[in-house]
Amino acid sequence: MAAAGAPGGDEVRQMKHIPGTLLHITMATALAGGGCAPAGAPAAAPPIAAASSFEWATYAGSAGTRRYRLFVPTGYDAARPAPLVVMLHGCTQDPDDFARGTRFNALADSARVIVAYPEQTAQLHPQKCWTWYEPAHQHAGAGEPAIIAGITREVMARYTVDPARVYVGGVSAGGIMAVNTAASHPDLYAAVGVHSGTAYGAATSLPGALAAMRSGPADPEALVESARGVLRAAGRDWLPIIVFHGAADEVVNPENGRQLAAQWARAGGAKDFVRSETEVGGLTVVRDVFGPAAELWMVEGLGHAWSGGSPQGTYTDARGPDASREMLRFFLSHPRR
Repeated sequence: MAAAGAPGGDEVRQMKHIPGTLLHITMATALAGGGCAPAGAPAAAPPIAAASSFEWATYAGSAGTRRYRLFVPTGYDAARPAPLVVMLHGCTQDPDDFARGTRFNALADSARVIVAYPEQTAQLHPQKCWTWYEPAHQHAGAGEPAIIAGITREVMARYTVDPARVYVGGVSAGGIMAVNTAASHPDLYAAVGVHSGTAYGAATSLPGALAAMRSGPADPEALVESARGVLRAAGRDWLPIIVFHGAADEVVNPENGRQLAAQWARAGGAKDFVRSETEVGGLTVVRDVFGPAAELWMVEGLGHAWSGGSPQGTYTDARGPDASREMLRFFLSHPRR
């Protein structure tokens, strides 16, 4: 997730000594096998949580094993079903770094939302990238989407979660894997949020992934039809999606964000959008709203970094709209119907 062209100073923290493209895809190194070190199952959730918690757990399923961080908000009440958000970090990051940079836990605590952060380790990919571009990780029943869905269901089994308010989001490679996971499990997730990602199905190989990141998807019409197929198979009118992208992103071409939002908006039947332009945190923001269930936030001057993020995490820019706040707002306004 290198932030080529991203603002400097205290507002943006970047990893050093790693070329930008490696932060999404490592061309020279194949995906390594193996699981993560076990961390033990979480203790039974209390009927009412007096204070928030942020603990490690380990999921083991037929598709593989992953650790994950689980945030349980203050005031969690087993008698009241809570929303659940699954958040996927980007390359070179980990759940703790991603949680710090997005400040998502603080927002979730106020809204009484449970948040799970699955972990991709260097044992599984040298740059800790989710391998969104491989066909094995683009479908239900196997690969990383199945693991992420398994973590989701595990949390739902251990806590009182509202099944109509389960969401998945992420940044960069994690954002693209969030789309893969939502598209392959449309019966599980009510909506998806993506920051700095590409369209669903934009690549099925490493060379194709690099080309998409550099220039955008080669065949947008085919991508729309692919999304329509997902919706038809699930019997859904929409897969609600909110997309953030920096207009100065030199790692993932901003055209990818535009095509991602248009892909799912058009698949759901939207033919036009309403555009508004504002200035937030010193940056111009162009917001396109497609019908009832798709939003695109294009942030001028933002590189490959989480908009409105905290400098305590990597690849964030404190300027611009608070992507975490807007993403959570969008999620909670779109229960699965």
